[in-house]
Amino acid sequence: MDQTLTPGTLYIVATPIGNSRDMSPRGVQILTDADVIAAEDTRRSMVLLNKLGIRNKLVSNHKYNEYGKARWFIDELRAGKSVAVITDAGTPCISDPGNELIRAAVEAGIRVIGVPGCCAAVTALSISGFDLSSFAFYGFFPRENAERRRLLEKLRRGDTRTFALYESPKRIMDLVEWFIEAEVGCRMCLCNDMTKLHETSFRGTPAEVREQLLAKGNYDKGEYAVVVEIERGYVFNKTEHTVSAEAMLVDAMVGGLDAKTAVAAVLADENNSYSKNELKAAALRLKKLFADE
Repeated sequence: MDQTLTPGTLYIVATPIGNSRDMSPRGVQILTDADVIAAEDTRRSMVLLNKLGIRNKLVSNHKYNEYGKARWFIDELRAGKSVAVITDAGTPCISDPGNELIRAAVEAGIRVIGVPGCCAAVTALSISGFDLSSFAFYGFFPRENAERRRLLEKLRRGDTRTFALYESPKRIMDLVEWFIEAEVGCRMCLCNDMTKLHETSFRGTPAEVREQLLAKGNYDKGEYAVVVEIERGYVFNKTEHTVSAEAMLVDAMVGGLDAKTAVAAVLADENNSYSKNELKAAALRLKKLFADE
């Protein structure tokens, strides 16, 4: 097969998640020959490119500039240049910037080619030992309790019992302790520093995983890919009446609370599954509704 780059083509290139030797020969060739390399973090990408002996034009394509930068890349592609997209580690666009550029390229009729390789979520799933006949990926674990409860409800209702997500080392213990406090019936597999020298996996119930993290001591180092398998007995399929965000706010405001305080009160309600942004939007809708009357 001809490995020569096609002019005006956008290449989505996976990079190692820790061990530079995992970079595929094809990926190295694409990055070597590309006219432009769009990188999430040019400083971090330069480390890898230096190891691979690649000298190319690096252009930033991070989440703060991807909407405006996409047009520049499209112009370069239309001019006949080949552009390779990489992320800090793993496969681009999997909870990383890049989607806007790919969407713009597709809409512009530009050819987009994937160059497969490492993906932290898929690698963690592959070593979890859980049922992988079907699985779901949820990106980074939510920070707000309401969003966490809503996500947990989705997990308990779905046909899929296994899911993968990412979490930072500084919040990994908070994630595990939330699963314990919520009494989630599941098994967990926490994969830390995958493919690196000190790669470690923590397995078991949330309580067992917490003890393993504490025993390790410096668990707040390195990135985490988390795989959770919901126990069969913890899954439920009952249909519940869903109360609108507006109705919950009105109930709170009937007691004399203003809109801001009502939002806080509903967020604190353990039966609430709406996020703060959703409740704020509902409060604005109520304000507009009463203002129009």
